[in-house]
Amino acid sequence: EVQLVESGGGLVQPGGSLRLSCAASGFTFGSYDMSWVRQAPGKGPEWVSVINSGGGSTDYADSVKGRFTISRDNAKNTLYLRMNSLKPEDTAVYYCATGRGSTPDDYWGQGTQVTVSS
Repeated sequence: EVQLVESGGGLVQPGGSLRLSCAASGFTFGSYDMSWVRQAPGKGPEWVSVINSGGGSTDYADSVKGRFTISRDNAKNTLYLRMNSLKPEDTAVYYCATGRGSTPDDYWGQGTQVTVSS
């Protein structure tokens, strides 16, 4: 079965950094565009970043541009998100998803909690 398992979340101070990972299995990872999507407490999902299937093209939400970097290792079936200069408003559950995570055909993981607080 399709599995997307996020890891790397935790509690960090404002200005700190984290690297999230998403381990994929059960589908042809290298054939899919992949995204990170987050959901803050009491709010709806917010698309964060996308990377194309080959890893050569990326895009970011304005709120994270210049601070976050998405990457992937297709040989390891793994997606990454490096988050720098973290802000309290980055606090959310972070999910990896196929595509942009915006259609009923997209797969989502269970998420990993990121909390930015002093």
